[in-house]
Amino acid sequence: MTERAQEFEAVALSHLNAVYNLARWLVRDEQVAQDMVQEAYLRALKFHDGLRGADMRPWLLGIVRNTCYTWLKNNRHGEQVEFDEERDSAAYESAFGRAENNPEALLLCKQESARVNQAIAALPPLFREVLVLRELEELSYDEIAVVAAIPAGTVMSRLARARAMLRTELNRTMSEE
Repeated sequence: MTERAQEFEAVALSHLNAVYNLARWLVRDEQVAQDMVQEAYLRALKFHDGLRGADMRPWLLGIVRNTCYTWLKNNRHGEQVEFDEERDSAAYESAFGRAENNPEALLLCKQESARVNQAIAALPPLFREVLVLRELEELSYDEIAVVAAIPAGTVMSRLARARAMLRTELNRTMSEE
């Protein structure tokens, strides 16, 4: 492995979880998300020399975002992937483990997590991506602006609209129950 590749690997792999998380939320398929991450990392490695003094995380997230949108444009033709409770709740399980002492609390948490995941999945991609980047990946508005290649003001506007849409969807599902 070349020195350049080792340097890239040392920095870029620390952001792998964030990059995969964004890809999974955008393409809504684990296998395709893995492919998108691999393709994005190959592109990033190719152009790594051009990155000077910038934070690699937003740069990598921007590359995977563009890779995912290109794939969606070429392969989905506007088709939406349905919410899958088992797949989409896996992140919850890995983050919080199993509440062995209180099965009822675990069930309620899983149900609420599934409801939130379903509401996020229902958002249009432009709103879903800013919500995921801000709330799940904890990027700043400026970092999201770099990733999405939009002004910070647009990030704030989309995020406000995404939160409102999410709140409306959650209220609607709660009233149906």
